[in-house]
Amino acid sequence: MTQVQAATLVAPRRIEVLDYPMPTELEPGAVLLRMTASGICGTDKHTFRGETVQYAGTAKERTTPFPIIQGHENLGVIEAIGPGGARAHDGTPLRVGDRVVPAPNRACGVCRSCRRGFPYYLCRDLENYGNSLSSAEPPHLFGGWASHHYLLPGTAVFRVPATLADEVAVLTEIFAVTHSLERVAAVRSPGGFRPGDTVTVVGVGSLGMAHLVKAALMGAGRVVAVDRSTRRLGLAERLVAADRVRAGGGEGELDDVRAQVLDLTDGEGADVVVDATGFPGSFALATALVRDAGTVLEVGAFVDMGAETFNPAAICGRSLTVMGTGGEDLMAYAGTLALLDRHRDIPFAEMVSHVFPVAEAARAVETSLDADNATKVLVSDVLEPRRQEP
Repeated sequence: MTQVQAATLVAPRRIEVLDYPMPTELEPGAVLLRMTASGICGTDKHTFRGETVQYAGTAKERTTPFPIIQGHENLGVIEAIGPGGARAHDGTPLRVGDRVVPAPNRACGVCRSCRRGFPYYLCRDLENYGNSLSSAEPPHLFGGWASHHYLLPGTAVFRVPATLADEVAVLTEIFAVTHSLERVAAVRSPGGFRPGDTVTVVGVGSLGMAHLVKAALMGAGRVVAVDRSTRRLGLAERLVAADRVRAGGGEGELDDVRAQVLDLTDGEGADVVVDATGFPGSFALATALVRDAGTVLEVGAFVDMGAETFNPAAICGRSLTVMGTGGEDLMAYAGTLALLDRHRDIPFAEMVSHVFPVAEAARAVETSLDADNATKVLVSDVLEPRRQEP
């Protein structure tokens, strides 16, 4: 093979399947993956729609450098390794044939945040596969919606347990983001999260669903799923017996959802509310659902989604804890893979509603935007195509 086919976002809402040269000489420490599958993330949807300002309001604010090969929730098999070899995140040598999950980002290792041991998504010079690395620059293959994916030297790579199915292993990155709940659990009373608490998740797409499952596994006494999609609510009930609250949309939605959650929590509100919608307006809803002195965890607002109407006096007046999480923590990956492998009784693979080949990546993204009928959508030339009916 001398050419690699990759779905390339050349401009908002314009994906073209292009050919790129197969890398023949890898730099020292680099890794070439033969892709198995890549998930479509909420960030990918934002970028596709043209919402391209990431890390808005921070020193890292930037816009998407088109053209890009999207895809950062990746699973693949190592096909080649650069001179000198490469090591997995646990320090052991990587080998051709290893099935691995790569980190979606590469930190610089030398900025102040890196030197202080902060989570790597706080790196001031972070490089993001499928987001900040343009396919215009050789070796081009910096995203997972392709037959092959090039990993730069220093990228964290994690081996996948042999007993973990591909359809579940590809969910590792979104489940690694749920280290956010472990951070909430470290918050001292009266906020935080303790076994027996009620956790409500607003928006149970893939990221929200992962938080819902993680909360249940951490000992939540009750988990509540809030969404407009009956399909997603049904999946939440099947996975972790979540209470279902359907948001109807339109005027009065906040009051209606709040009334339902208060009814489920004896009028108190949830101890922890996770806002994972990725849409404006949901933060005010999340704060309306949390109890006094409770915790609101924001995980869905990665890009600039526009103005949010919210009175911060509620934070002080109700003694709320508000916590934001910028992504997954490298230290969470090994535990996440072990958790997914150990709990094979949970039908994680049901989170995947659709699988499209690389050549149909544009259709895959359009399908993922249909929140009523899609959950996790994958791009893969290896897995069997899947088209769940509404």
